[in-house]
Amino acid sequence: MDLRQLRYFVAVASERNFTRAAERLNIAQPPLSRQIQLLEDELGVTLILRNSRPLRLTDAGRLFYEQALQILGRVEQMSDATRRMGRNQNRVISIGFVPSTLYGGLPSLVRKLRQHESGLDIKLIEMLSMQQIHALKEGRIDIGFGRLHHSDPNVTGIVLREERLVVAIPVADPLASLDLPLPVAALAGKTLIVYPKEPRPSYADHVLQLLHGHDVRPAAVEEVSELQTALGLVAAEVGICVIPSSARLLRADIRYRVLEGARATSPVVLSHRASDTSPYIALVKRLIEEMYAESPPWLTLEHNLSVRSDMADTDIPE
Repeated sequence: MDLRQLRYFVAVASERNFTRAAERLNIAQPPLSRQIQLLEDELGVTLILRNSRPLRLTDAGRLFYEQALQILGRVEQMSDATRRMGRNQNRVISIGFVPSTLYGGLPSLVRKLRQHESGLDIKLIEMLSMQQIHALKEGRIDIGFGRLHHSDPNVTGIVLREERLVVAIPVADPLASLDLPLPVAALAGKTLIVYPKEPRPSYADHVLQLLHGHDVRPAAVEEVSELQTALGLVAAEVGICVIPSSARLLRADIRYRVLEGARATSPVVLSHRASDTSPYIALVKRLIEEMYAESPPWLTLEHNLSVRSDMADTDIPE
């Protein structure tokens, strides 16, 4: 199977006629029919029902058509991007991020990047922390902002800060009556809402490990897909939720209390390929240093236990 056969099949499938497909491809019909037959022989399935007018695709043919369109589209994007890059017409940086980083410094960083590099195409891709590691190694993103430590030797990680964890509490819960820091032990016997539900490991496991380390057992654990859903359930008095401090601005109809303890934090981790020497990686680090020097509200000690003062590469401790 090769790209030529995929293009031939897509032409026949879209035209639903071998003659029109051959004209579109500027080839004779017999070799086109032969290539489609060879493709079916290789796959061991029938893709096209030839005895109907117009031609119809089998179930396998429809699946193959959809996949072939995606492959050919991706190849075209790759070719076009490579040509533009070769002509220096398009400079791209792809940034993976977990949603909670949107409530900290990521929007400011992107604005600064655009100010410094007006011609830079910045692509923001939402993905979980562990997904970012795979995406970096596969070249799908250039930088990741996640919430989990990792130990992959091919990926450099820098802990930008250790953000405090806070507990989102329903207004009617007795725990909501005080503003003092909350001991982790106070979460025992409560219904705990965690996110994301999958894939794992994730931020949900980070929270559960924190409770386990303090020998705290919730009455029940409710798993949801995202932060917004979790906070909605807190407002509905389903349970409590442990979130990064910067996300407490999302809802005003629930109460927040900081969790006590040096381990009650969530790291914000900048990751990039260990072998990447792109000038944009260095630029991002410099802009983060500048941004941190401005002491924005989300970087104060109220929200963070510790903040990194320089962006030099370092291995993340396991």
